[in-house]
Amino acid sequence: MEFTNVSIIKKANIYFDGKVTSRTVIFEDGTKKTLGIMLPGEYEFSTSQKEEMEILAGTLQYKLKGQDWQVIEGSGIFFVPANESFQLKVQTVADYCCSYHNE
Repeated sequence: MEFTNVSIIKKANIYFDGKVTSRTVIFEDGTKKTLGIMLPGEYEFSTSQKEEMEILAGTLQYKLKGQDWQVIEGSGIFFVPANESFQLKVQTVADYCCSYHNE
């Protein structure tokens, strides 16, 4: 998949001592996505907006508040509500695209 007519913020978003990194992509309508890589490890993130996490490649488990662990092998999508946290157990390098929604 390819994005056209976008701006990219050069400065990387770096988390967990560099084990999770991303770059922000801004679309003409002002919407944002981040494209990144997660190295193997366990992580917990918090959201301020609804997020669509699209795993493009890799193997991981994710856990949303009040739910059981789910597995993604290869590719998959999950949604995280605004103002929630979620946990990840990344087994292999994971390539991801996170979309932010104002809903």
